[in-house]
Amino acid sequence: MRTEEKLNIDSASDSDRSGKTSLVEIKEYIDSHYQEALTIGQLAGMANICPKYFVDLFKKTFGQTTIDYLTHVRMNHAKRYLAESDDRLRDIAQKVGYKDEFYFSRIFKKKVGMSPSEYVRNSRQLIAACSSAIIGQLVALNVIPAAAPLDAKWTPFYYNAYNSEIKSRLKLTNPYPDSRFEENIEQLFRAKPDVIIGMDHLGEEEIAKLEPIAPTFIVPSHAGWREQLEMIAAFLNKEEQAQSWIGQYERKVAHARSRMQEVVGNDRVAALRIYGQNLYFYGNRGLEEVLFQDLHIKRACRSHTSRNQQITLDDLLQCDPDRILIAVCPEAASRRYWLALQHSAEWHRLRAVAQGRVYTISSDPWFEYSALAVTRMLDEAMLLFTGDSPKGVLDKSHGESFAT
Repeated sequence: MRTEEKLNIDSASDSDRSGKTSLVEIKEYIDSHYQEALTIGQLAGMANICPKYFVDLFKKTFGQTTIDYLTHVRMNHAKRYLAESDDRLRDIAQKVGYKDEFYFSRIFKKKVGMSPSEYVRNSRQLIAACSSAIIGQLVALNVIPAAAPLDAKWTPFYYNAYNSEIKSRLKLTNPYPDSRFEENIEQLFRAKPDVIIGMDHLGEEEIAKLEPIAPTFIVPSHAGWREQLEMIAAFLNKEEQAQSWIGQYERKVAHARSRMQEVVGNDRVAALRIYGQNLYFYGNRGLEEVLFQDLHIKRACRSHTSRNQQITLDDLLQCDPDRILIAVCPEAASRRYWLALQHSAEWHRLRAVAQGRVYTISSDPWFEYSALAVTRMLDEAMLLFTGDSPKGVLDKSHGESFAT
């Protein structure tokens, strides 16, 4: 591995500081000095701890190694230079801390999923996504939209991964609460996208307001995520990327299904949701396709098959699932009910509870239906049920497998 990427251990001017610098400050230091030849010795010295302990502590605190974080920061700045300037590749490489432009190109392709020249071509076309599901489809095609809805509460994955790259932030609308799509029209006018991609939950009047802004492609919601991905890919001339993603997903499913059979076997699984003071069977397309179609998991409570049907604890006790997935809405009333439920005698009579096989899930990714979301669901299901760390979700903005 090259010295730039290994953070080769050398002395540095800040390493002999007597005061201890917090890891947050060191992370911020990397953010502002990414173009320099930073070293583990230097950063560990700032924290006043030995290099080995610093490496372990940084990964435990931030979920990734110091090397990976530095590379992530460098790649984000490189993408900005590639998209927004006409600088030569050699100059961009040096601006983000690499002396060798060819080595920089290899690292960029490994992390981003495409070469710098491909990224430049893609970044010249400004695409607006009108829903989080469209973001999930575009990411699978190696495309980051210039305008899209980002929300720290409902879609934290997209918010954290792409807030520096999606310049024009729209508001989440149907099926998410609180906003009307008309609030995004002015923002889209300012963004001046080349094309707009939306779902058909937009009404005819809303679509009519989009078409004067840019050519608009509407994806049918009744289509499966694979078909939706192929439609968008055909619109953007990215059919090869779509087939690559679908093929990768099918290979992951084949492995996951075999592994799930070893661990879960014939256990019956129920997906539940808590909203307010009520308990519901939880169902949506992504969850049902991943769990019950792709992974062949057996469904509990077959007499209650309608999505989001309100139930009682007695109803749940009658079917008594072997395993439970449960989504708790984030507002206070739901959290209070969930806490009370866990202290109730009836809850502890359930087989899944007694055996410690209750798994909490969040709306992200389980509420979304897209190529990226179902792949993240697959990995999360494997992690919850088997303990296997995800190894195959390709995050196209960063390029390597990540654990959800």
